Amino acid sequence: MRVRDLAERTPDSRERSVDMWRALAICLVVLGHWFVVAVTYRDGRLGGYNALDVLGWLDLITWLFQVMPIFFLVGGYAGGASMASHRASGGDGVSWVLRRTDRLLRPTTALCLVLALASLVAVAAGVNRQLLGHAAWLASIPLWFLLAFLTLVVLTPVLYALHRRAGLVVPLVMLVIVAVADLLRLLHVPIVGQITYLFAWLAVYQLGFCWRDGFLRMSRGRAIAVAVGGLVALIGLTVVGPYPIGMVGQNTAPPTLALMALAATQVGVVLALQSAAGRWLRRIGPWSAVIAVNAVILTLFLWHMTAAAIAAAVLYPTGMMPQPPLPSAAWLLWRVPWIVACALVLAVLVAVFARIELRRSRLPAVERSLWRDGATVLGMAAVLAGLLLIALAGPGHQSPTGLPWAGVLAYLCGAAVLRVTRTNGGWGLGRGGSA
Repeated sequence: MRVRDLAERTPDSRERSVDMWRALAICLVVLGHWFVVAVTYRDGRLGGYNALDVLGWLDLITWLFQVMPIFFLVGGYAGGASMASHRASGGDGVSWVLRRTDRLLRPTTALCLVLALASLVAVAAGVNRQLLGHAAWLASIPLWFLLAFLTLVVLTPVLYALHRRAGLVVPLVMLVIVAVADLLRLLHVPIVGQITYLFAWLAVYQLGFCWRDGFLRMSRGRAIAVAVGGLVALIGLTVVGPYPIGMVGQNTAPPTLALMALAATQVGVVLALQSAAGRWLRRIGPWSAVIAVNAVILTLFLWHMTAAAIAAAVLYPTGMMPQPPLPSAAWLLWRVPWIVACALVLAVLVAVFARIELRRSRLPAVERSLWRDGATVLGMAAVLAGLLLIALAGPGHQSPTGLPWAGVLAYLCGAAVLRVTRTNGGWGLGRGGSA
């Protein structure tokens, strides 16, 4: 079905601003990565650095480009809506996870397979191992975020049940946990501060549930007050307080209370613009564009750093694009053609791989059974463990695939188990556990 047909058939009850913010957030992440990840090629070796480490004035710009809180907010909204509908139709949490992760894992599996196979071919062709390892690391950067988001998707049945019991109390408690963990980290208590990797994003995800269920309903004036309050807190915590100003890396590894202040600012902006965005998106043109981006949004995100690696491998060794030093005016000017080149390569990759995301799987109803539940738990554990191992591998990793074999195999085995479970109803075993 054409995009315009989908746009015309969209029911008036759909909260279209959710889709708009999701598309905008991913596009800003892609552009931000292409801008700040400075890839270099010198003496046959691929390298790179983060421009944020050199250009201090970019720290304030990250307040605009750090939009992951928005993505987790709309992810919670969409997850809550989907879970409520699934429960109303008689489905359970495990079957929801199986269906919800299908669209996420199909494009991810394609990326992992292509990276592994392309790397093996490159090794056979005599490509430098260092070059290969760095290129594979660049391409795998998006898996960090996917790991965090998949974890929340897997936990959604429990999280949504918690939300139905306690509503806004849940994200408030999680915010307190983040604040306490930050305090302990400032006091140099080891490990404790790392729990904010989970609770910070959980807090924003839970707010998405609250938004969907009407707990965040407020006037435009109050929403603006929330945004202004979050911004004042952000300035107080960073400019005046002990937190770094930058919102990429410095306040995300692990997430801090300053990032939560930015999240509050963004939530206020989203709520303040909700009505206006809804009216604008009733026009066929803007809404069609939003639908088009969302249809291939995971493909765009997963392959955007592969596009950067390919662009660097083609443009820099051949001398088609210069490599001016950073910081310099020339470096900033050459960011424009660099981003255009990455966009052109990504367009080709999307044309090739988007059909995997666009394909609608006709999944049978999976009956409840211990086999189904056990296979789902084992499969998801293997997938998450594999993604973690891949994400942790740095640019110096030089295995035959440029990626850790253990991580690739764990992910692929877990994805295969989940696929069989989705399509065969728990390994062909019925409710009673017999063939």
